[in-house]
Amino acid sequence: MQLYDPSVPPPQRGYTRAPALASLDGATIGLLTNGKVNGDVLLEETAALFVARHNCTVVPLFSKSNASAPAPDGKLEEIVGQADFLITAMGD
Repeated sequence: MQLYDPSVPPPQRGYTRAPALASLDGATIGLLTNGKVNGDVLLEETAALFVARHNCTVVPLFSKSNASAPAPDGKLEEIVGQADFLITAMGD
């Protein structure tokens, strides 16, 4: 367990946002479900809208088994190698 003192500023991290895509037309979508019921259904329906509106393609669904934990080591790097952008969703 990690405890944080709310009275001090948070540590600085070296994270930066990915640059925005110039266009969604023809982009490849990665889907990451959190393992909860219906998360995959929500993702697939959402991806279908991008396919219809922007002629996107969808790579096979990626999943993680614990909704409250980050993606396992290497999972995001694997997705980056196959997709232009990622959609993730929670089910239930």
